[in-house]
Amino acid sequence: MTRLAGVLLFKGLDIDLAPYEARANWRRFDPEEILVDFDDLSTDVYFLLAGDVRVLMRTAAGKEVILDEMRPGELFGELAAMDGIKRSANVTALTRGEACVMPASVFREIVFSNNAVAERLFCLMSSRIRELNARFVEQTVLDLRHRLYSELLRLSIPRGERVGERVITPPPFHHIMAARIGCRREQVTREFTMMSQEGLIERTRGALILRRPEVLQARVAEALREDA
Repeated sequence: MTRLAGVLLFKGLDIDLAPYEARANWRRFDPEEILVDFDDLSTDVYFLLAGDVRVLMRTAAGKEVILDEMRPGELFGELAAMDGIKRSANVTALTRGEACVMPASVFREIVFSNNAVAERLFCLMSSRIRELNARFVEQTVLDLRHRLYSELLRLSIPRGERVGERVITPPPFHHIMAARIGCRREQVTREFTMMSQEGLIERTRGALILRRPEVLQARVAEALREDA
């Protein structure tokens, strides 16, 4: 079994990945190490095998906005591999890890010679576009309170032992949430305090619990209707 067989793009597919792995490189990285930076001319694709990374963009004024955080099994850099245009985002390691770094020519070969891989890639890219569209709408029409509600819902997963509740593990830092929704850390702190007082959230040592996510969903939906 090849090391790339567990990557989401290839998982479960009947493809011999060994020839492609032989033409790729393997890179270990440390926390805070930059893997890809803005305007880089490189076109390699990175498959995360271990460790977590953060993807962010920088405005003309130098403000950084977090787009995503990726975990083992995911990939990044596919846009530059497909269109050859310089990098549009920065990717920085959050933890120690390892990635398979595949040249664009090899990546394009495996995509164009395997319909199943191409279909998965199209679905992945479509999903990312839909999420970016949703975040663009939220950034355009919602105030920071409702953007925060929406981002918390997006980051959370169902809490298994408590039906109806959702959880974010580990709990997000306030300055990170601020960078995700485009505001100041102090504003996020104030909103979290208000949400705690309402009984909407609870912070524990290892998690942020959304006690009443249906209320947050209803408030976001109402705010979007009011702007329509």
